[in-house]
Amino acid sequence: MKENEIPAGANRGKKRLGRGEGNGHGKTCCRGHKGAGARSGYSLRPGFEGGQMPLFRKLPRRGFNRTRFQTSCAIVNLSDLPRVSGEKVDLESLKEAGLIRPNSKMVKLLGTGEVDKAYQVDVTAASKSAKEKIEAAGGSLAVASD
Repeated sequence: MKENEIPAGANRGKKRLGRGEGNGHGKTCCRGHKGAGARSGYSLRPGFEGGQMPLFRKLPRRGFNRTRFQTSCAIVNLSDLPRVSGEKVDLESLKEAGLIRPNSKMVKLLGTGEVDKAYQVDVTAASKSAKEKIEAAGGSLAVASD
């Protein structure tokens, strides 16, 4: 579809506020009189109902969600290993290379990509294919078990 084939009314113009009373959006510009909603920078947080007990707090919690209890694990692929300086790959060297965040506590090595040199890898976890590829290239893999 070309720009000249767009149906009429498909693209509405921006609501022009404060341009006189004739268009219905003048004076207070659809914000009412005074109050926080009339001020610049005001925004309601999601779920706020004006001080009334919000619906999400009225409803009971049901079921179990593991997100509060799970530990996050940073992921590194084999294709990223050349960015690490040196032969030894561990948590600190991955942080220095910028492959994982500085606050990462655990790292898992995945087998996406190829390995061209022998690495000494010391990570929290590794996939089966990553282990096979590292050992086939003449490297070693030490997996720390908790």
